[in-house]
Amino acid sequence: MIHKGKRRKPLQLQTWITLLVSLVLVTAFCITGLLIGRDAASHARNAQVEKTMDIAHAAAYSAVVREGLQDQESSRRIQRYTEKIQQDTGVAYIVVMNMNHIRRSHPVEARIGQYFAGNDEDRAFQGETYTSTAEGTLGESLRSFVPIENEEGQQIGVVSVGILLDNVQHVIMDRQKMVYIGSGVGLLVGLAGAFWLARRIKKTMYGMEPREIAHLLKEREAMLSSVREGIAAVNTNGEIVMVNDAANELFQRAGLTEDPIYQYAASFLPELGLQEVLDRRQAEYDREIVVGGYAVIVNRMPVLAENQIAGAVATFREKTELTSLVKQLTGARHYAEKLRVQTHEFMNKLHVISAMIHTESYAELNDYIHSISDSYQQEVGEVSRLVKDPVLAGFLLNKTSSARDQGIEVAFYGDAPLPVLQHTERMDALITIIGNLFDNAVEAVQGRNSRRVQLTINHIDGVFYFTVRDNGKGMTSAETKSMMHPGFSTKEEGRGHGTDLIQKSLQVLNGEMEWFSEVDKGTVVEVTIPYEGEDV
Repeated sequence: MIHKGKRRKPLQLQTWITLLVSLVLVTAFCITGLLIGRDAASHARNAQVEKTMDIAHAAAYSAVVREGLQDQESSRRIQRYTEKIQQDTGVAYIVVMNMNHIRRSHPVEARIGQYFAGNDEDRAFQGETYTSTAEGTLGESLRSFVPIENEEGQQIGVVSVGILLDNVQHVIMDRQKMVYIGSGVGLLVGLAGAFWLARRIKKTMYGMEPREIAHLLKEREAMLSSVREGIAAVNTNGEIVMVNDAANELFQRAGLTEDPIYQYAASFLPELGLQEVLDRRQAEYDREIVVGGYAVIVNRMPVLAENQIAGAVATFREKTELTSLVKQLTGARHYAEKLRVQTHEFMNKLHVISAMIHTESYAELNDYIHSISDSYQQEVGEVSRLVKDPVLAGFLLNKTSSARDQGIEVAFYGDAPLPVLQHTERMDALITIIGNLFDNAVEAVQGRNSRRVQLTINHIDGVFYFTVRDNGKGMTSAETKSMMHPGFSTKEEGRGHGTDLIQKSLQVLNGEMEWFSEVDKGTVVEVTIPYEGEDV
């Protein structure tokens, strides 16, 4: 059996920032420390070289040394002179030699009069001043050589001043140690700063990780796209910083084709009133405005962060959509009321049937049942025969029953029944189309002596064919052409939203619609909609 290992928990942002900044600081301080350390070592070595060279020049120009090399009786004064300088300056030795390479001074007096050791002094006897490193009687040392000349400029000897290399390294290490201590202190301060910076950034991000923010942003975009209400938000400067798909769609239909992002709301769409919300810091609800000829219901409110204004947001939706929802809710309420009335009537009919059975009035009972059956077939049977979907059937029963209560004759035709709808999410759009077309036909026949509405329903090869015919007053050809324009109506002002809702629903369902109308004869509307269903 294969066991999957546990997924490694990814490092937190705070850890990443601390590690990254620490790595940068460590690298920077290490490189800087090495470079400064090498430079300090070079300066320390040069300082020692200059020191020995300065002492050697001073000794070479000393009258005591010159006289001691030229006068045998004065040669002992050289040793006392060099010992004093050696004590004052801290050098390892000062050796004065004559032209025969014989020492006239040395820290160890027993070696005075002996040949100079090191084999690096020959260039000095040729008049050259230089510094070298060589192994002498006191050990390996850094030493400077300076020729000694008399008053006439003739070379009479050489002076060598040396510092043991161990002492030179000690000076260099002291210099480098200070550099490394300073780098270490800076590194510790940098690490503490990196930790503080990481915590500060994490606090600014409300303790969330980047992957969590990215996931939250994706969820936000998905939610905004799925919301049917338009949403627009502005920052504290009044610039639009966010609009969702529904808002963009409304802007496009209203003729606002420019990209709204980072445009000032007061100039791009002053009707939204977002600048006023920023100024007054007060929310406003259910305000009606007009955007490009469309009636819109808007809610607007300020956005506060830590009791400070951070922007404003507006949510809005077309009034026609809200009106459609109200109509559907009202229709559902009427349908429920109709069912209650029918239930009451059904109970009364049951009481009548029960009484006829008890009185053995079988002939009258037979006639009564036939009359009930005929009424049922007229009201319910024709709908259930053509529409198998219970939701659509119930909706049509409610509509036709209401129309018949108004004295309108409603007839159904069709040969291919409409099956149960597979994709129930398309039901709202279907009800919007059927309901608005039926309501238009019912309103069209009002005031006529004979009022008739005919519905034809067929389902053929996955297509729903729906026709509504009325014998109303009809429309002129100009009115028929204008029916597709948003807000147009042959009724009183403020109507005409139903046709716009039908057009939107047809777009959702990929359906088509055609109008045929003749004055004083009526109107015919033919609709074709792709429809997937199952026979039951």
